[in-house]
Amino acid sequence: MAEFVLETDRLTRYFGSKCAVNQLSLKVPRGGVFALLGRNGAGKTTAIRMLLGFLEPTRGTAQILGTDCAKLTSEIRGRVAYVAEGHFLYKWMTIAELEQFQKESAPRWNQKLFRAVLDHFALDEKQKAGSLSRGQRAGVCLALALAPEPELIILDDPTIGLDPVARRALVEAMLMVTQDRTRTILFSSHQLDDVERVADWIAIMLNGELRVCCTPDEFRDRLSRWVLKFDDTPPFIDNIPELIHQMRFPNELHLTLANANAETINRLQELATRGCEQISLNLENGVIDYLSDKSRSGSLLQSVGGLS
Repeated sequence: MAEFVLETDRLTRYFGSKCAVNQLSLKVPRGGVFALLGRNGAGKTTAIRMLLGFLEPTRGTAQILGTDCAKLTSEIRGRVAYVAEGHFLYKWMTIAELEQFQKESAPRWNQKLFRAVLDHFALDEKQKAGSLSRGQRAGVCLALALAPEPELIILDDPTIGLDPVARRALVEAMLMVTQDRTRTILFSSHQLDDVERVADWIAIMLNGELRVCCTPDEFRDRLSRWVLKFDDTPPFIDNIPELIHQMRFPNELHLTLANANAETINRLQELATRGCEQISLNLENGVIDYLSDKSRSGSLLQSVGGLS
């Protein structure tokens, strides 16, 4: 089997004069969970639509399971499952009818797996899609996607709008599926705590460009957060190349750095009049700091007068 289930080479898409995806070169290895991260408008959904052959790229190429995404055959599509943002289902159909509809076009069908996912979400096949909550729709969509036993499962923001219980059920189902290391999940998400639980790799897009592609541990290891304490108002820092985010408080400055070296750390210690310490940084805060507007350095509470 191919080492990579998905590969792109300088994949680019314009909408008029706006570049939505800019020269995306990405390789997704077989097995495990690959998370695609970024703010709204970063190009994640556009990239996914090109990968599935729903949208023609302006230039560049993409392959799924060794086949050009512009030439996907029914056989290849049968090995790929896709769950779109919003979890669309035909409202007038029962779960049993949706199952039969999907089964007719599926080359394989694992009834035991389908029932296991429905049970995981406490669903009854007699329920109509139109009566389901968002979390229940997500469960049905996942069951329909997994039952054909696809090699690659692509989920576009699958937990959007779900309550915590439904989110946890979906994440647990993803973990269950990837126990089989021949299966791969590619998913986009804004729920970074979920990503931290399940992702083996992360890719971060910013303004249509791929900026990070590594394991979560490697990403965390490259970032560090520091608290600098001062006797009075802290200075504004703008001349540290490794700086990616700063937050100013009345007597403290919180800085997040990427690939900080010993010289930079010594400089921070010299700046702080009352001491400098490194604090822990989880994946969620690291990604948010990385994606934040670097021109915004103050506290929201300060800006509205909540802090003196």
